[in-house]
Amino acid sequence: MQASYTPAINKGSAFNCPICGAYANQSWYNVYFGRGSYTQEPSLEYCICAHCRNYTLWRKGNMIFPSSGSAPLPNPDLPEDITRDYEEARSILIASPRGAAALLRLSIQKLCKHLGEKGDNINEDIGNLVAKGLNPKIQKSLDIVRVIGNDAVHPGKIDLRDDIETATKLFILVNIITEVMITQPKEVDDLFDSLPEEKKKGIEQRDKKASS
Repeated sequence: MQASYTPAINKGSAFNCPICGAYANQSWYNVYFGRGSYTQEPSLEYCICAHCRNYTLWRKGNMIFPSSGSAPLPNPDLPEDITRDYEEARSILIASPRGAAALLRLSIQKLCKHLGEKGDNINEDIGNLVAKGLNPKIQKSLDIVRVIGNDAVHPGKIDLRDDIETATKLFILVNIITEVMITQPKEVDDLFDSLPEEKKKGIEQRDKKASS
């Protein structure tokens, strides 16, 4: 099951690493330049992840490497075609947060269609998914980032108001929808399939009696 996600923040002592995805302690260092007597570039820092030992590079409080910024890795159960859009959004997050957000809104539309909805109206699709078990708070969260509601942005279109923070929230929401609607049901099915056959038959007979 997917753990909660803590985006990378400047000087943060622990967060989910943008490279390996693990929640881990982070060690911060200043960058120095020069020959002989070193001079410090006060606005440049790097941070090393305790889990993977890779680094992120920051300038004036903003991450400049990797290009994915603080975007989380995709849920492994995200469908392959949507994963491609998601990864493309990660690759341009810092350079073009508006473009990343547009791709993610398109990903949400495609995810709704994958989950059996029409894919024509995100507001209706998400409402139907809430009826199927999606937390209603996710619907409110999508309103906040202008995916549904009165000021909804058409999937795939650029919204000039989008920024890195908005795009990062969209990454997280795509993963949450996938977790609730795909990962968790799959885990329940796997648990059921691992039961002995006589146990499964007993459960099926019980359910038949309950529905009759």
